[in-house]
Amino acid sequence: MRLRCLLLFLVVPLAATAQPGDVTGFSFLRLEPSARAAALGGSYAAVYGDDANALFYNPALLNEQMHGMLSLSYLNHLADLNAGFAAYSRHYEGLGTFGLGLRFLSWGRLDRADEHGERQGTFGASDVALTLGAARTYGERLRYGAGIHAVYSSIAAYNASALAVDLGVLYLLAEQNLTLSASVNNLGVTLSSLGTLTRDELPLDLRLGFTKRLRHLPLLITVMGYNLHDLGDGPENASAVSNVLRYLAFGGEFQFSEAFNLRFGYNHRRHEDLKLKSRLDLAGFGIGVGLKITRVRVDYAFNSWSSLGGLHQFTVRTRL
Repeated sequence: MRLRCLLLFLVVPLAATAQPGDVTGFSFLRLEPSARAAALGGSYAAVYGDDANALFYNPALLNEQMHGMLSLSYLNHLADLNAGFAAYSRHYEGLGTFGLGLRFLSWGRLDRADEHGERQGTFGASDVALTLGAARTYGERLRYGAGIHAVYSSIAAYNASALAVDLGVLYLLAEQNLTLSASVNNLGVTLSSLGTLTRDELPLDLRLGFTKRLRHLPLLITVMGYNLHDLGDGPENASAVSNVLRYLAFGGEFQFSEAFNLRFGYNHRRHEDLKLKSRLDLAGFGIGVGLKITRVRVDYAFNSWSSLGGLHQFTVRTRL
């Protein structure tokens, strides 16, 4: 168990998030906040609708369709890791749409040992972020928004804190069922770090998003480019195609009816970072389903972590 927890500390900040960067106290901000987003491979930066979880991807996605929407999500991670997410939004005519979000990750109880390997009890670790966002329209097709995050991480007696902002724009072509987006996420300042030797950095991310609903097929296609501020970080022995795909996430949603949707997604960076098998390996692939039961929407997603197992995520959404 202790070995597995150590492995999780090393790979969760990178692999669960499909983004590069050093392991820091704020890497949990890269976790997918909802089952729908997870099933789409994290390609959620331009998915326009009534899901308040879009606040965590691009604040410009906040809109009047989300008025009164509440979302609660649970992620059953590997070993003892558990994560919870909550989002709520309201629209005020003449002012704009506002969203409030909460993200929490618990690492469970971990063994404490001295330099000789002798156990000295256990300790806990957790992460939490509180988010407030707002968006307004500009003309008929353009939306802009901003969000602010208060972030706190702790491991035993050590803690780290930061303030960050998201800035985003959205361009809607309703007659073509097309949405384009751009955002910069987790831009901010570290107030304190877990240690004194290195400074914990926020996972800065520049994103571009694209969604298109096909005219003669009930399929929503979504593509997200991410980490675009740090191009050229791929492995030297990787092909040119693989290095390009490392910055893209893909998803699709079959919208058969208001009550039933099927979803799939793929993240190439996550696949390359997690795969353990030499041949067919489903790491980086996600699938999911969405159901509407009276006034309640229930979403489920499964994401493969290769031989390590898989992640199960559930989301319940309703309008208050």
